[in-house]
Amino acid sequence: MMSGLRHPACALALALAMGSWVLAPLPVVARTAAHKTSTHKAAPASQPASSDQFVDGIAAVVNKQVITLGQLAEKVKLARAQLQQQRVPVPDDAALRHQVLQQMINQALQDQEAKRVGISVKDAQVDQAVQQVARRNRITTDQLKQAIQRTGMSWDQYREDLRTQILNDVLRQRFVEDRITISDSDVDAFLSLHQGEPLSSPAAPQPAPPPPPEPRPAPQPERVPYGPELVELAQILVGVPDYATKDVVAEKRKKAEAILRRLKSGANFAGVAAASSDGPQALQGGNMGIRPLKDWPDLFARAIKSTPPGGITGILQSGRGFHILKVLRRGYATRPAPKSKARPAPKPQPQPQPQPQVAAQVPANGPVMVTQIHARHILIKTSKIVDDAKAKQKLESLRQRIEHGESFAELAKRYSEDASAPQGGDLGWLSPGDTVPAFEQAMDALKDGQVSEPVKTPFGWHLIKVEGRRTKNMEDEYRRIQARRELMERRIGPAYEDWLDRLRSEAFIDNRLDKTTSGR
Repeated sequence: MMSGLRHPACALALALAMGSWVLAPLPVVARTAAHKTSTHKAAPASQPASSDQFVDGIAAVVNKQVITLGQLAEKVKLARAQLQQQRVPVPDDAALRHQVLQQMINQALQDQEAKRVGISVKDAQVDQAVQQVARRNRITTDQLKQAIQRTGMSWDQYREDLRTQILNDVLRQRFVEDRITISDSDVDAFLSLHQGEPLSSPAAPQPAPPPPPEPRPAPQPERVPYGPELVELAQILVGVPDYATKDVVAEKRKKAEAILRRLKSGANFAGVAAASSDGPQALQGGNMGIRPLKDWPDLFARAIKSTPPGGITGILQSGRGFHILKVLRRGYATRPAPKSKARPAPKPQPQPQPQPQVAAQVPANGPVMVTQIHARHILIKTSKIVDDAKAKQKLESLRQRIEHGESFAELAKRYSEDASAPQGGDLGWLSPGDTVPAFEQAMDALKDGQVSEPVKTPFGWHLIKVEGRRTKNMEDEYRRIQARRELMERRIGPAYEDWLDRLRSEAFIDNRLDKTTSGR
């Protein structure tokens, strides 16, 4: 079965199945999916090469793509304005250029990989993202446009940043999530460790929305906490290269110790992160978002277990380097108190404002009745050779053959490019939320025995056949699904970083500002 079709968990700053990436606005130009920043990393999309790129000087060369000093200056200007908008101390010019250029290099690599495999983001997808951002912030599209422009970002740039994040999410789904294996024994161990605890999907990090044109209604006065404890974290990462010598590790530790001394002396954490962190959230002041406490990596969860809001940890060492964490907020999601009797808070923790939202939890007891669909599919992936038109045309031809009596399963075995092909494209019984939205919507619209028209998802083009439907008590299965998603949440960040590291190791990168060259 093709695991990539499965709807992934909301990951820290990645979180992103193809219906959720647009649920939060992107007022920060440097905001990208979570990944490691190093000498050869960077993110917001650079402009295409042009004939006058060489006139204003070269900042970096990524394979055959040139990033000019002029392009870098524009991104730095925008990043500075947005840091000021967020009231994050702006790093000095050299540090800010360094951080922004790393992100531009990293984004160039992702853009090139998307082009290689034939992935693109259409204007209609960006329009849909804009509409969902506006709905989430309870404003119209025109009001969203005005709010974005007040931040100093042009509307065209905002749309391009949305396009970039959508593109990165598609790449992540195609090349990372489908390669993460979570075994049944992993799920068993997780459930055993958290026996008796309610499981819930982690809350996705929520960047600050653009200033709304109208004040929002005051929250209901009587609310009670519920669910797992939620913690919002920021980090400063001092990255350590793979296979670093003892001397290099010692040098990096000294740098982390110097940063910690500055913080203890009263330096602004967000400002230090923006200037010095090697983490992907550096230009967001190191903010990594909100999650249930138990869904942070074990190293982090142990270190912050008793840290109050505003508190800073000591130096933590991982395979990525040295981390310093700050607890920004901690507390619980809330819901209206029952009319009969208000429930007491599970712990006397301060409540974050605004309250983060978490998914509905699994009932402690009682059935969870779910309608499942038994489906098959045939997948044709897009590439530089097979574009959208060719993939769709091939599936239309296969659909005609099915209508004339050929077996869907036999054609899936011969033509499908999915791991389910040997099973005749059989995906088994699918529950709501198991697949990405485009696939699920098309599947839901089919009658039993019906074959869909070609359907596009981040993985390519599909023909879908519904074999049947059933209603089942999914109490145990739902807990296992949630456990699997929480395990995915913990693993996807490092897996995505490893994938980007491979892209960098296979690329030629000439960073003229840092005077470093690497790759082939």
